[in-house]
Amino acid sequence: MSHIAVERNRRRQMNEHLKVLRSLTPCFYIKRGDQASIIGGVIEFIKELHQVLQSLESKKRRNSLSPSPAPSPKPQLQLTPPQLDCPFIGFEQVKELGACCNSPVADVEAKISGSNVVLKIISKRIRGQILKIISVLEILQFEVLHLNISSMEDAVLYSFVIKIGLECQLSVEELAIEVQRSFCSETIYANEI
Repeated sequence: MSHIAVERNRRRQMNEHLKVLRSLTPCFYIKRGDQASIIGGVIEFIKELHQVLQSLESKKRRNSLSPSPAPSPKPQLQLTPPQLDCPFIGFEQVKELGACCNSPVADVEAKISGSNVVLKIISKRIRGQILKIISVLEILQFEVLHLNISSMEDAVLYSFVIKIGLECQLSVEELAIEVQRSFCSETIYANEI
């Protein structure tokens, strides 16, 4: 009898916790009312919240790294070395076979995950930029398997899972730099207009 009471109490607690989770999660994340759907929807919602948090942290980091606002972005472009389209604030190796390339325009992180690459880009919203990124990836012999876009205010987070093509000879460092350059050319183009 004691085992039955313990199990009944466990089920009651589980149902209460599921009700709370369901009430805290927007309805479009939960497709059905069963336990698996509720938990799956909560997981997706938490992933989205995590991406928004990363976006906000990156925006805060970019704001703290960038110098005080200049009257015009053109002087910043004049300071760039001739071989690069824009100044890179930092390029660093990240653990787990990855690289990170930052600039005032965007933060790009590339990590190897099995036979794929996880590419995360946080930037200001720039019209048509996603097409430029996909074009760069296709030129570099990568195939986009999955793309997730999250935005908040004027910031956007692009999360790619890309398959490495057989003919691709790029390292993750070179990939991060090439994606970063797609943003830099947009900045120069926007400033020239």
